[in-house]
Amino acid sequence: MRVHNKPILVVEDDQVDTMTVIRALNEIQVTNPLVHVENGEEALAYLQDSKTEKPCIILLDLNMPIMNGIEFLQAVKNDKQLKRIPVVVLTTSEEQQDKLNSFELGIAGYMSKPVDYRQFVDVIRSIDAYWTISEMP
Repeated sequence: MRVHNKPILVVEDDQVDTMTVIRALNEIQVTNPLVHVENGEEALAYLQDSKTEKPCIILLDLNMPIMNGIEFLQAVKNDKQLKRIPVVVLTTSEEQQDKLNSFELGIAGYMSKPVDYRQFVDVIRSIDAYWTISEMP
């Protein structure tokens, strides 16, 4: 996630989960700027604003008010300007249908949020390791 130091977009309505993501990213020394929004509608507005830099990756929760993660994915993946931004779903959802719908919409990864903080850091570290390697020129 460190490549080019582009922002990381965190789409998460739960403040505790948001702080956990931020803390984990800090712990593994990810220095990208973080942009946090609380639902899919806010995330789309951010992404469609021509004045904002597009993120290198989107960390997306599925269970959110106003516009949930699946609805957000449908909008992003149908937008020519946004569909190539990698989206990793970070969710507590154990619904198999959520996983199937997410992959059908072209997500880059699907990770369950572990309750244990150390395991959560490992999840974030694996996302970082994969995207740092994959984005190298």
